[in-house]
Amino acid sequence: MDALPITEATGVSYASKTPGVMHACGHDGHTAILLAAAKEIAGTRNFSGTVRLIFQPAEENGGGARKMIEDRLFERFPVDAVFGLHNWPGVPAGEFRFIDGPAMASVDMVVVTITGKGGHGARPHEAVDPIVTAASLIMALQTIVSRNTDPLEAAVVTVGAIHGGNVPNVIPNSVELLLTVRAFSASVRQSIKQRIAALAEAHAQSFGATAKVSAPRGYPVLVNHAAENAFARGVAQRQLGEGSVGTLPPITASEDFAFMLEQRPGAYLFVGNGPSADLHSPNYDFNDEILGIAARYWVALVEEYLSANEEAAAA
Repeated sequence: MDALPITEATGVSYASKTPGVMHACGHDGHTAILLAAAKEIAGTRNFSGTVRLIFQPAEENGGGARKMIEDRLFERFPVDAVFGLHNWPGVPAGEFRFIDGPAMASVDMVVVTITGKGGHGARPHEAVDPIVTAASLIMALQTIVSRNTDPLEAAVVTVGAIHGGNVPNVIPNSVELLLTVRAFSASVRQSIKQRIAALAEAHAQSFGATAKVSAPRGYPVLVNHAAENAFARGVAQRQLGEGSVGTLPPITASEDFAFMLEQRPGAYLFVGNGPSADLHSPNYDFNDEILGIAARYWVALVEEYLSANEEAAAA
């Protein structure tokens, strides 16, 4: 459904048979959960209304939710509310966790290309070294969160890749930096990208180089709607008991279900995967024990939500 470019290292009998590709986030498990819920919902039909089951592809950097919305998902299949679920390693298996308000960070990729003047490594004064420029910029970028962002706001600026040069005695013409930017508010998200561009241009100019900054829009902040999140939490409490339901702090990882929550009210929640390796790890293993628990939760949520809506309409 949505694998990652990672070589699996779990050693289990059902490990990926495709080299360099594995389900390291559990989306295959999420699909199985919803299929199981679909079978039960279709068989019992203990609700009044219409249920849309959304099998969203391409969450991992593909923006599948955005593409479904662009394909008129909610015009073709109207809904009053939308709910999503993800497994979470480290939370006891089968327990549920909720986050109020801004729950997962926005993410944008920023590409900075610094162009200097190539030359011989023995005569650096005749060149404009983009590697030195890039090194200076990388350190300056760390001040954006510490000195340009409100201390009460959470944000992350990460330089994840540097591409430039091939041999030790040649100064290249250019260097490319690949960054990710994460924030929990639209204003911080925008201000960080503006600050990256300003720093890149200023540093490049100070070294006699030039900088080009590209910042395509990524995933927005995932914001849970208060009423729907409270309802989803209540369903979990009634299903599992108060002791199996809790909260998580906001998560700096990102999720394109945020696009759906921009279009319709709803909530994104988490089911514990137990003491497994972290998401996106080559040792990650989806815990099959949570399949039935999570599927039953979806069934209960459908039945309670549509029963509540029916009672409200009757009133």
